[in-house]
Amino acid sequence: MNGIFNREWLYACLVRCLRTFAEAMLAYIGTGAVVLGDVSWIAALSAGAMGAVVAFLLALAGLPEAQKREIEYHGPITEEDRENE
Repeated sequence: MNGIFNREWLYACLVRCLRTFAEAMLAYIGTGAVVLGDVSWIAALSAGAMGAVVAFLLALAGLPEAQKREIEYHGPITEEDRENE
């Protein structure tokens, strides 16, 4: 859990949780509602909240978009590099 709970991680986690919340609500609303009055808003909010909680728990395992990766470029691989491996 190196680098967790820094500013980048919190922002990425918040974005992921909000997107998952919206997607879960949209999926719930889209499955049974014909008109806006048919939507069970408490159930839709509950589904969205559960999705956000699951997204947060999965984010604890790691967020690739919040990891700083510095890749060193050493140029193209030459025949000499292959022989030295």
